[in-house]
Amino acid sequence: MTIPYGAWPSPLAAAHVAAGTVRLAWPRLVGAEVWWTESRPAEGGRNAVVRRSADGAVGDVLPAPWNARTRVHEYGGNPWLVDRGALVFAEFSDQRLYVLEPGHEPVPLTPEPAAPSADRYAELLVVADEVWCVRERHAAGQVSRSLVAVPLDGSGHVRELLRGNHFLAAPTMSPDGRQLAWIGWDHPQMPWDGTELWVAPVDGGAVGTPRRLLGGPQESVLQPSWLADGSLVTLTDRSGWWNPVRVGPKGAATPLHPVDEEVGGPLWALGTRWYAPLASGSLLAAHGDRLGRLDADGTLTDLDVPAATYAMLATDGRQVVAVATAPTTSPAVVLVDPGGGYEVIHSAGGVPVGPEWLSVPERHTFPSVAGRVVHALVSPPRSPVAAAPDGDRPPYVVFVHGGPTAQASTGLDLTKAYFTSRGIGVIDVDYGGSTGYGRAYRDALRGQWGVVDVEDCVAAVRGLVAAGAADASRVVIRGGSAGGWTVLAALTRTDAFAAGASYFGVADARALATDTHDFESRYLDGIIGPLPEAEAVYAERSPLTHVDGLSCPVLLLQGAEDAIVPPAQAEVFREALVRKGIPHAYLLFDGEQHGFRRAESVVAALEAELSFYGQVLGFDPPGVAPLTLVR
Repeated sequence: MTIPYGAWPSPLAAAHVAAGTVRLAWPRLVGAEVWWTESRPAEGGRNAVVRRSADGAVGDVLPAPWNARTRVHEYGGNPWLVDRGALVFAEFSDQRLYVLEPGHEPVPLTPEPAAPSADRYAELLVVADEVWCVRERHAAGQVSRSLVAVPLDGSGHVRELLRGNHFLAAPTMSPDGRQLAWIGWDHPQMPWDGTELWVAPVDGGAVGTPRRLLGGPQESVLQPSWLADGSLVTLTDRSGWWNPVRVGPKGAATPLHPVDEEVGGPLWALGTRWYAPLASGSLLAAHGDRLGRLDADGTLTDLDVPAATYAMLATDGRQVVAVATAPTTSPAVVLVDPGGGYEVIHSAGGVPVGPEWLSVPERHTFPSVAGRVVHALVSPPRSPVAAAPDGDRPPYVVFVHGGPTAQASTGLDLTKAYFTSRGIGVIDVDYGGSTGYGRAYRDALRGQWGVVDVEDCVAAVRGLVAAGAADASRVVIRGGSAGGWTVLAALTRTDAFAAGASYFGVADARALATDTHDFESRYLDGIIGPLPEAEAVYAERSPLTHVDGLSCPVLLLQGAEDAIVPPAQAEVFREALVRKGIPHAYLLFDGEQHGFRRAESVVAALEAELSFYGQVLGFDPPGVAPLTLVR
């Protein structure tokens, strides 16, 4: 049937998208079992710990309402481990560590802090009869971090093992239990800017004097791991790309497989792992959309497994578990035998539509400003039942990822399919500053946030239009968090877009620097400039400063409990829209933080966004209630 773009009928409802946003994370091998976490929108975003037993049965280990989620760095990280059949986990509601013995109720291991959720824990490892982990403490308006030992006997006598850098991550013990390695960094560095690799002797449960082996302000070191022979490997971007190296006792770094390709990524969530050390001495590493076995002689052999993005690798030395995401299948926990063999352990859920409704992303590179190039994933409209009138070009939504140090994914994204199945194309832009393309590409955003990201989004759109793939007059832009900043900056500083939707986006950079949480409180030093020296730059870059240049409608969506980009950011921008008489809508979601987790929030936001685009671009999306725009 011939129907205008945007008005195509689609069986993919917003409720399907919400149900499909179950997030699988932190897989782990526990003997013959596989365990992982699931974040479930239908349960208010609760993180359940799930197990597949040796006989193949899948069931929850951690019952409702318990919620295994840590707030360290606000973005969290790996919140649990298993010790001799008992689950140790960080409970979201109070951030204390608990132990759950089979057949019993959870019992707290850490004392109740002076203020609610003031002590937070992540990256747990068992050492003798203790859990060693990173503790983040909030007290008297200050944040500090240390490595602590939590006794498993329930006595609550937490002892501090070491302090050092302001940020600590990735504690890992040598096979003989005599050396501890970890990474640390300090303000204003972010972990993708510069970190340090440290080691210290361990004796009788005490950590000795640390020694720095690698890293500094201009070198990002990630994921130290001990091999079975006692040697230490890690990832470093000193070559311009995150690659694995073997680290000598005096800090000499020997590349294991130098290549202009990333094995590594931005450390937003503590506990993220990009490779898994095997008992044989080899590494199983995720690179691009592939898994490869890196042997001791430097040979990298890609495994015969489905093409997908593999993340959060964990191993027992023989097999590896990971979360795999592919273009037309739901994210899944998978089990990989490095010698051959691949098994889907558990899927996030069935895909609610057939592959004929799913647009597979295509990689494109477009010319940008000053000789740069910009990378993007393009997903054209796709439907087995509808086609547009001859000669029409489709509208497009520019997806701007957050971070801004993040990367577009080729994995199944039902939000994108929600649009493409209705005749709206999607272009997901990896603007300068994105990870996945080496240090130089990442550093293109240094001092240039609000400039390079906007230029690259506009360049990608122009390239798409020049290729005849999009209608230049019907391109909109949407993004969340840092992506929301780029949305608002693009709307106020260019005329390339017909409208924009900002999910918890940054409108005032100076306010963000003042109000945001500790982990990102100096982030803007690197991507805008240090304060107070760059005060004028903050004002000039902020979208709020340039509202007079805005003439198109805006949709603002915000979580009421967002501590990373507080609601004040959206509300001050809304006030400016009211003053200027710009058509807009502002939706505030109670109970939501930075990123919507509740099914009802996801549905309401997505349907509002589709109605908004329909009103702006001139199509009538079937089955969606009209969103009221105000001036």
